[in-house]
Amino acid sequence: MPMFQEYTGMIVDVVAEKVFPGKIKVSGGKIDSVTKLKSDQVQQQYILPGLVDAHVHIESSMLTPVEFARVAVTHGTIATVSDPHEIGNVLGKDGINYMIQNGNRVPFKFYFGAPSCVPATPFETSGAEINADDIEELMSRDEIKYLAEMMNFPGVLNQDKLVMDKLRAAQKHGKPIDGHAPGLQDESAAQYAKAGISTDHECFTEQEALDKLNAGIKVQIREGSAARNFDALIPLLKDHPDNIMFCSDDKHPDELMLGHINNLVKKSIAKGYDLITALKPCTINPKKHYNLENGLLQENDPADFIIIDNPEQFNVLQTFINGEQVAENNITLLESQPTERPNKFVASRVQKEDIEVEAKEGKLQVIDVREGQLVTESLLVEPKIENGKVVSDTEHDILKIVVLNRYKASKPAVGFIHNMGLKKGAMVSTVAHDSHNIMVVGVTDDDILNAIEKISELQGGIGFINKGESHILPLPIAGIISDQDGRSVAKKYREIDNLVKQNGSLLSAPYMTLSFMGLLVIPSLKLSDQGLFDGDQFKFIDLFRIY
Repeated sequence: MPMFQEYTGMIVDVVAEKVFPGKIKVSGGKIDSVTKLKSDQVQQQYILPGLVDAHVHIESSMLTPVEFARVAVTHGTIATVSDPHEIGNVLGKDGINYMIQNGNRVPFKFYFGAPSCVPATPFETSGAEINADDIEELMSRDEIKYLAEMMNFPGVLNQDKLVMDKLRAAQKHGKPIDGHAPGLQDESAAQYAKAGISTDHECFTEQEALDKLNAGIKVQIREGSAARNFDALIPLLKDHPDNIMFCSDDKHPDELMLGHINNLVKKSIAKGYDLITALKPCTINPKKHYNLENGLLQENDPADFIIIDNPEQFNVLQTFINGEQVAENNITLLESQPTERPNKFVASRVQKEDIEVEAKEGKLQVIDVREGQLVTESLLVEPKIENGKVVSDTEHDILKIVVLNRYKASKPAVGFIHNMGLKKGAMVSTVAHDSHNIMVVGVTDDDILNAIEKISELQGGIGFINKGESHILPLPIAGIISDQDGRSVAKKYREIDNLVKQNGSLLSAPYMTLSFMGLLVIPSLKLSDQGLFDGDQFKFIDLFRIY
């Protein structure tokens, strides 16, 4: 006789679009049956399909896939559409294989894509390259579900041969292509879609998202640690419920401990959407688009479901994957697993003269940070000059920013940044999209140099250094991932994050913001290891501008 497990409550059927009192029977990891009951015959709880994050870089949590899963299941997440782009930039295909193999150690459903832009541009130095032949090989693998975000949208619009070869490889294998085109609208959005792009998570305004929806591109509403677009885009769910997905994109460990996609469902309900509509973007929509194997509470589906108290509170009581209970009352039931520590780290020793900036004629072109956004502006300011050198100006919040190639010996690139807010010390990170070189923002050159030295000794991490005192979270896996458990990583991250805020930063997520200051495909002004880059003109520019 087969062994059954039975669960009663209000069954949420996103396929039939109805909610009813009933019982699900689970056997052999699948839904054996779904039976309607009278309301007085069921427990006072709701049974829902497990939640899916439709676009995330697991590496941005600074956790291994195993440790990410251990935290995510406590929030009702059972699957992710994961772009291993970050580790791909460091280790290439070896990094992708590491993520797949590590993720296979737990029942959580990681659906990985093939990174389409490694490196993202030729204007930065990464640790590896994934070319068209590599994409062809990756797309032929069953565990690779899609071609990950095509960030080189100018290459798509101009029909660059390498870009088009990668798109054709995905189309040949019948797999969807993710987009990444901030600000693209009107005819350009239509042209982008015509090339085969099927999603975009970089919409900042409702009109931009509408243009992409009208072009046939599905919009992924993102609420991450740095970029938060939910409030601007959630009105689209009313008229486009089948073409919207929820995603986090990048989630730092402290915020992941507090919540995940469950927060977006809860916020949607608070804005007046019914439970079915609020669940579509993180259950049935990603399943259909990416051809995933997550269950939807249908007979013979994998038993991937969550039990919550009620839609308004949305407290996740239990999480199940393939019939196995993996979390209960915010406690994970998944075990930690040992991990390898692949890495690639070579960095020059930096001298003070390497990061000094000689004063020149003209105004200083400064990266202007925006709270809650990945886009920046270009700010022209009068430089603060001491002994013929341009220095950080804490009075006007203009700080020195340095990027150092960590893959080969080279000189650092130096620029200036506004709105980071530091009054003392230096913040350093090797989580620096997309190439993950060493990135430092500091008040004094001594603190900047000390930060580079400390992080190089550990071969990766994030840290805050002030007058010789250092606080660092080591990231020994590719310089971007910890080998520790999620709770420990979140605690250390919060400690360092709080130190930065205590020393002046008013940003809600200063390290997440810092990590995007080298992402050249997001306008307007960024700094790579090769120099100051104008994302609107898509070219390097001088630090000084003369009128």
